[in-house]
Order: sequence, then structure tokens, then C-alpha cells
Amino acid sequence: MAKKHIYKVTFHNQGKIYELHCGKVNQSEMYAFIEISDIRFGERTALVVDPSEERLEAEFQGVKSTFIPMHSVIRIDEVSKEGVNKIVGSSDGNNVTPFPVPMYNPSGDSN
Repeated sequence: MAKKHIYKVTFHNQGKIYELHCGKVNQSEMYAFIEISDIRFGERTALVVDPSEERLEAEFQGVKSTFIPMHSVIRIDEVSKEGVNKIVGSSDGNNVTPFPVPMYNPSGDSN
């Protein structure tokens, strides 16, 4: 039996930090994007309900795969078992989302 891989992907999205567990992480065919598919959510057997996980489940309901800009990814970990998906507030406590900047300067200038 082949071992099933589980990945925890941590990334920035609209000023918040998302943690998602998924079965597949690939480099996308679109330049500078990471493709995440087989997003996994925990079973609802416990009485304690995490509202951030419910919000994530509603946000990604029906999503086959999602594409995340490479510069938004904080880290990708292969984990031994599935954990709780969550949205965490930004670590800097700032309500302003920085404007995305290119990964390199196409003109070659250092300014």
C-alpha cells in the first residue's frame, strides 16, 4: 500500500496567515504559483467547533485546486497526520495589506 502524503501549507492571504492541510502540492504551470489540491478538513465528530476552520471550509468548498502566489508561501511541511486548518491574524498586528511587488526587477536596475 502506498503511503499517502499530507502537507501543511502556511501562506499569507489578505493580511492573514492561512494554514491548510492537503494531499498534493505542485509547482504550477503558471509562472510563480504553487498549486494546492486535495484540501483536507477534519471530521465533525467533536462537540467543540473551530469557527476559523468552518470559515476555511466554506471558502474552499467545491474548490478542486487553488493557486497561491509563490511569494505568499511561508512554508510547506510534510506532516505525519492531518491537523486543524486555521486562519491566524497577521503577526505584525497591522491592518494594512502590503501591495504585491515583483520577485525581480525586469530592467536589471538595482533601484
